[in-house]
Amino acid sequence: LCRGGLAERLCRLQNRERSAISFWRHQCISDAKIPSDKSGVLIVKILEIFEECTIQVAICQQLEQSPATLSPEDVVINAEEPILKVLFTRETAAHLKSRPQDVIHIYPPWQKLLLRNADVPVIMNTYFSQKVLLSEYSEAREKTCGLTKMLIRKNIISLAQTFRLDDLDDELHQKSSDNQQVACAPQIRNNCNLKQHPLAQSAVNDSLLEMVESQGAVGWREAQVQVVIQRVYCLPARQGYRSHIQGNKPLYKPMSNGGMFCRLCLLVQDAYGMFSEVQLQSLSSTDDIEQYCRRWEGKFCWLAGMKILQRTTRGRRGYNVFVISSLSVPPLIPPSAKSKSISMTTNLPPPSFCYILTVRSGEVHVEVDEEEQISNLYQPPAVHGLKEILRIDGCNKRCSFGAQVLYLRLQTKHSVPINQREILLFVTDSTLQDVVHMIPKVVAVAVTASCVLSTDIIEALSVASRLVFFKDALWGNGKIICVERTVLLLQKPLLCSAAGADLSELTGPVRLDELDSTTQANSICALRGTVVGVNESTAFSWPTCDRCGNGKLELCPQDRELLYCKQCSEVVVTPVLKMQLEVFLSCPSRSQSTVKVKVWQCPGLFVLLTMLLFTQTYEVQSVMGKEVGLLNCYVHSVTSHPNCVALEEIVLL
Repeated sequence: LCRGGLAERLCRLQNRERSAISFWRHQCISDAKIPSDKSGVLIVKILEIFEECTIQVAICQQLEQSPATLSPEDVVINAEEPILKVLFTRETAAHLKSRPQDVIHIYPPWQKLLLRNADVPVIMNTYFSQKVLLSEYSEAREKTCGLTKMLIRKNIISLAQTFRLDDLDDELHQKSSDNQQVACAPQIRNNCNLKQHPLAQSAVNDSLLEMVESQGAVGWREAQVQVVIQRVYCLPARQGYRSHIQGNKPLYKPMSNGGMFCRLCLLVQDAYGMFSEVQLQSLSSTDDIEQYCRRWEGKFCWLAGMKILQRTTRGRRGYNVFVISSLSVPPLIPPSAKSKSISMTTNLPPPSFCYILTVRSGEVHVEVDEEEQISNLYQPPAVHGLKEILRIDGCNKRCSFGAQVLYLRLQTKHSVPINQREILLFVTDSTLQDVVHMIPKVVAVAVTASCVLSTDIIEALSVASRLVFFKDALWGNGKIICVERTVLLLQKPLLCSAAGADLSELTGPVRLDELDSTTQANSICALRGTVVGVNESTAFSWPTCDRCGNGKLELCPQDRELLYCKQCSEVVVTPVLKMQLEVFLSCPSRSQSTVKVKVWQCPGLFVLLTMLLFTQTYEVQSVMGKEVGLLNCYVHSVTSHPNCVALEEIVLL
């Protein structure tokens, strides 16, 4: 909150108000009696109670006095006293636990509101209220009634009534068909035969916010809401196990007990433009997420048996709110043009909050009409080229794109568990390969541990370079990040608006940026230079299995002169020798820097490697000045003091 602003002042006022109410109630309980000061006290007898917009409304009759010796039924009511409509907040109502015939003392500072064209005054600010037990009879009744929960009638006030949209359906049928945003509104009610759906036995509501406000945090059972599915994705479950990568080979490992590790979620929108996230059942595998996206996105569905988990905003790392902002779909039912107090506009800002809903156990929850046509409210992902995304201004912008994955690497932060580390995917597309200056030819996409990757994606990238579609990734501060609610697909979505983006695989050779003064750490580049030094102390080699590539071979128990692979359970007759060596290069593009490269099996330095690893007598000077390049390298670090660049030779997918 801005210091000294209205919001901060209001927050302090609310905190002081809550403290004053708590202190007053504690004092009443400690004194075990009604406060003696009766000046300004309003005494009412409750005749009827109902709930409206989470506020408890009590129809009461004012009493001149409440004799302590009488029961509430015997209290004399003056017929000339006016009827009052007393408003109690949810917290006050829960404290009072009022019922009809109860007598309530309302202490100052209560306020009376006289409404125009209404005969019944409204009493507000009833925080300092106390239910009066007038006799032993009333105390016994209180104990008896307290065992049974009272059912309070809830008046659902429609948003159409609030915004004077009662005649909206008549108006919409008279509108011209070229006004698509208004003309398609009847579809959300009339396109589907509700009798075909098991959830359609009760009245259908078209407003999420109205349902949340009327039903409260407990949720709703019989009532249902009709919405459109905007996105389908998975979120990691707490007991799940992260798919991870060892070396450059992805390895998918579910829980050892075969348990479920992710939860299917829907981002839905109602006709008024309000969004909610619905968390459904857990999945034992993410392989079906692509099928769910194709079958459900853009379709109508009916929600019932929901309960509210959380209300999230941007300040609470609400990544779903950023997805909502990227959709920015105008509501199907805008405010009526007849209402002079509300302007008729579709340029409304997207909601800055979102309710997270979950299903109740053992109930029918969601019904999706897969046979119905795509709703006009659906906003498919807008696919852009990487060149266009890199030029987007701002932070935390959702973006979708298709790109060729060239190389992937697990971040080596040893303090972080391996199943919680980021994966770096180095990608490119035709828009980057065609540029000459100022824009990199390859960009890194960070995949966080909260982004659920399907088995198909991991297995596909472990074999070869693939074109991957990134849906709703996060762009900001010069980085593309795959976080919660980002979906990676091997196939282009059926519905997507590709604004000039080329979603075809690259056919020609891929070019990397050469090492220069703009190269940053955690990037890949092409390197050429001249050998100026060799770090002989770090040179080593190791044998690997010629079948599976296992680098941890053992001596064969039967023949100590042979090697044995446990993964293959076979004797390795012709092992493949892997080598590592650190060399120092002089690069014209970084003439002032020390360039250190960790070489694995560079063809240009194969003779050098053979000399260092297999001969006892050699001259390092004989390889000095040898030209090297082009090497594909991963940049570990770039430092200025000392001026040094540390790289590692890599093999692209």
